[in-house]
This record gives sequence, structure tokens and C-alpha cells, in this order.
Amino acid sequence: MMPSTARGPNFSAVDVSAFSRQHILDVAEGGLAAARIPGFFGRATLERMTAALHRLPTVDYYPQRVAMTRFGPALNDYRTPQGVLQADRYWPDAEAAERTWREAGMEPDPVLESLDMLGRAWGEKVTTATIGGRPAFVGMMREINAGTLLHYDDIHLEYPDGLFDQEIVSELTYNAYLVVPEDGGGTRLWQHRWEAADDAHRQRYGYDPRVVDGCRNLTIRPGLGDALLFNPNHYHRVLPNGPGGPGGQRRITVTFFLGLTPAGDLVAWS
Repeated sequence: MMPSTARGPNFSAVDVSAFSRQHILDVAEGGLAAARIPGFFGRATLERMTAALHRLPTVDYYPQRVAMTRFGPALNDYRTPQGVLQADRYWPDAEAAERTWREAGMEPDPVLESLDMLGRAWGEKVTTATIGGRPAFVGMMREINAGTLLHYDDIHLEYPDGLFDQEIVSELTYNAYLVVPEDGGGTRLWQHRWEAADDAHRQRYGYDPRVVDGCRNLTIRPGLGDALLFNPNHYHRVLPNGPGGPGGQRRITVTFFLGLTPAGDLVAWS
């Protein structure tokens, strides 16, 4: 487990019993790298949730980049090289995923539980980001066991002409850990955001580690049922799981993004 506070100058992660509005603001604005609620979902709740996992159809995601199995569409996968949404592909997949999620009957619903918790912390309901008046898909589920390449996420760089009906001024990532490995599988964050010169270190779907040489960093180890908020504009990667025993090790999360609007609203998407 991460200690209650992991710090470097102006770059820290904290464990808390509950998120507050200030925690969300601090992560969104970069005052905190991350905040975590250890064991937000209890073991009995997780057992009920994960009993429905086999009902969700999954697909392999970018085998060149990472060995990942995923349920639900991510907006990044429907982006043209010009930064435009391929709407004719995205909306049918989003609608099918919403329908399948409902039919799976996961109870309690980890997405709704997480959004409700974040809304209480923020003081206002978290709403879904919309595109042309249509709500985006929220609540991607991912299994990542072999780690990822170094990368960042930034909706402004991914869709430079804008995507949502809402203007986004700051971005966060939310992860809820439904299944965790005995060791490994941590999220490592570096205190560095994308700069144009970084593209000299681009490796197709990620970046050479030299792009963060000398940068402060911290690693957050996953705990069963943890809820984690971090700033995805910082370079980050998922570390590989440990070798595990005869059954291997698995790392399964519910994941979505949050955006802070100029009006002070929080909106979500995947």
C-alpha cells in the first residue's frame, strides 16, 4: 500500500477516508498528483460486482501497445488523425455498450456508485459530457496485467478543435479497483506534462522513458476496492503485475475521465 502521504516538492499523493471538493480541485489543478480512498468498495460488495463480469463481452485493445482486455468504447479510439470524432463508428458502439452493461445486471453498479460518491464530494451531481446533445459513454472496464507504455491523456490535445458541448478546463482520471494482483500493477506518475519537444521521444503508441528523465515521480500500488483520482496530463504508466501463483494475477478497473468546466460543473466520459 502507498503510505498515507507520498511527497515530492509540489508533487504528492494522499490517502483519505473520503474525497472532498478540495481534493478534486487540487488534483484537477495540479496541486496534488493523486488522491485515493483505500477500500472504498468493501469485499462483499466487490464479490457481488465481479460475479457479473463474465456477462460483459470484452475485446483486446491495441496489442502493439499493451496487452489489455476492455469492455466499452473509449473516445480516443474513434479519433481521426485530424482530431475529429468518427461518429458513425462511435455512437453505435456506445449505445451497444450501454445496453449490454444494463443487461449484465451488475449490482451494485460500480460506475453509478462512483459517480454518486464524486457528486457528494463535489457538492453537485456529476453529469455526463455530451456531444451534439448526446451523452458520451461512461464506465469503461479494463484488465491490464502486463503494464502499459509511458503516455499521457489530454482531451485538449486529442481533440484540439473541441469535442464536447461543455468546455473543459481541467481533466482527471478515476479508477476503481475491482480485482488487484498480489504485487505489481501500480500506477506511476511523473511530474511532467507534454511539451512539443517530447515528440522526439515518441514511440508510436507511447513515449521513450527518456522523456521523463530526472522528473519527480511516485508510484501508487493498487489495493482491493480502492478509488483513485489522478491528473492524467502528467506522464504515467501502469506497471506490470507480479508473476503470481498458479492462477496468475489480474488487475481489473472501472475507469473514466472527469472534466471541470468554467461554470464549476464536473462532467464524465470514457
